Amino acid sequence: MTMHSKTFAIAGALAAVLAAQVGPAMAQEAKEKCFGVALAGKNDCAAGEGTTCAGTSKVDYQGNAWSLVPAGTCTTMELPEGRMGSLEKLDRDMAG
Repeated sequence: MTMHSKTFAIAGALAAVLAAQVGPAMAQEAKEKCFGVALAGKNDCAAGEGTTCAGTSKVDYQGNAWSLVPAGTCTTMELPEGRMGSLEKLDRDMAG
């Protein structure tokens, strides 16, 4: 292997490592919290007082539970019975 080939191989490997590190961070930036869209037990966080967070929603589309969704899609998601996602906590479909 020539010195040029070794340099090229090392640079390629370094670029791959850097891309793997930056990729997840960029994906995270393209998400937003969306309240009222998670199925029971499938929320990412904020399911109300007395809960420990992720996976604690008790009912489908619980208004005080959020999930991360692609940025810009929260309020346009098609949900059953005319429900809409919200960027803020909702008072609907609360666990009884």
